[in-house]
Amino acid sequence: MRPLDKKIYLASKSPRRRELLRQVGIDFELLSLRSDPGRGVDVSEDVHTSEPALAYVERVAREKGAFAWNVLHLRRMPLRPVLSADTTVTIDGEILGKPESPNEAIAMLESLSGRTHQVLTSVALHYTDVTEQITQVSDVRFAKLTPEMIKAYCATSEPYDKAGAYGIQGLAALFIEHIEGSHSGIMGLPVFETAQLLQKAGIKVL
Repeated sequence: MRPLDKKIYLASKSPRRRELLRQVGIDFELLSLRSDPGRGVDVSEDVHTSEPALAYVERVAREKGAFAWNVLHLRRMPLRPVLSADTTVTIDGEILGKPESPNEAIAMLESLSGRTHQVLTSVALHYTDVTEQITQVSDVRFAKLTPEMIKAYCATSEPYDKAGAYGIQGLAALFIEHIEGSHSGIMGLPVFETAQLLQKAGIKVL
């Protein structure tokens, strides 16, 4: 497929993903998916029983893209590549999602304190009958956090819309001793890997 223009659809509500695409000059139109349980969700982010983190993050990213692609057809919108992604944090085989309360956020950060965890971001690009997908895994080591640091951070708004209860682009940068992997991937969209997918769909990135 050679797109008629260089614009894509972004099937994500994440402001970090929007910022990263703009940073590298990718033109996109937002195609938001419902994620409020009170109003219903378009794609469930519930973890299946015994589902490993890698399988989970890849499945959710694919399902978001497939749903958005169907929406384009139902709404008779111009067909362009659909970019979707999902990010999760895992430690000791446990998936850490978005905390629903301060106590849950505190517990997550306590589990990450002084240890290395993994951040997985899977990116899927859906176009015609093709879905291309790349998953990037980064190792992140936190310094030892005091209870006061954790409580002060959880008193801000930062932890509550982010997997693992922290955002590397915000105050939590103070917690991180070492990264091995992709800074942008930890934010939610690995730029290098995303560019590879876009080039396969005929989108010139530079």
